Amino acid sequence: MGTPLGDFIRARRDSTQPESLGLPDRGRRRSPGLRRLDLAARAGISVEYLTRIEQGRDRNPSVAVVNALADALSLDPSERNHLRYLTKITGGECSAHTRPAPPRRDVRPSVLETLRLLEPGIAMVTNRLGDILAHTSGYESVTSGTGLLDADTPNLTRYLFTDPRARTYFADWDDVADEQVFDLWLAPSVENSEWFTAELAPTTSPDFTSRLNRHVVPQRGALRLNHPSGCELRLLRETLELSSGAQQLVVFLPADERTAHAVDQLPRRSPSRLRAIS
Repeated sequence: MGTPLGDFIRARRDSTQPESLGLPDRGRRRSPGLRRLDLAARAGISVEYLTRIEQGRDRNPSVAVVNALADALSLDPSERNHLRYLTKITGGECSAHTRPAPPRRDVRPSVLETLRLLEPGIAMVTNRLGDILAHTSGYESVTSGTGLLDADTPNLTRYLFTDPRARTYFADWDDVADEQVFDLWLAPSVENSEWFTAELAPTTSPDFTSRLNRHVVPQRGALRLNHPSGCELRLLRETLELSSGAQQLVVFLPADERTAHAVDQLPRRSPSRLRAIS
């Protein structure tokens, strides 16, 4: 059985072309990307040891080995951080006995007050699983008619993979899907992530599981939305980690004047009716 660490290293090896690292083209091969032999040589470890890591038979590589693999794959800073995180959670898997349980959904009163101060802007409180826990009227206006907030407990990840309207609403659906799946690895605890993926996997296509195991580190550029009113919105995102460490405040800002004008024209309900979902 594989591990998140092994899956990530194998995925990066498969997506790395030898010529990008200055290695010679060794001709056709059965699978794409970098040969295990070449990666092991660049990292200064044996092929047998690399195989054990990729297959999940070695769950505790040293810091030196992890850094050597990061150098050998030419990972960028975000990918290196993710590699270290996966090393940490992979090493703790064998000793984890906590039964997976849903994360807390309550939002602190001070955070709700912060949202009120952001009215009539576009903002929400979420967690790494994609639960939308509270939002401003501005956020409701840009999602109106999409079905995202229709559920009693709306969740962006579930919406992306189970509601066909999501593929129209998000102009760059593939990028947004990769972002949400990646964030499951950064959930407040491995148990929460396991709980959510176990709940979601049976109701989605294999695409969800495939993206989860690819470990694509997202770039998080401007968010492009096809609003049901017919306008295209381009929004920049500022994500602030809340002190609890389990939730984030996300503020959306128009990326251009056309978007700012379009947002101003969208109907809104009274800011006094700020919604907190429990």
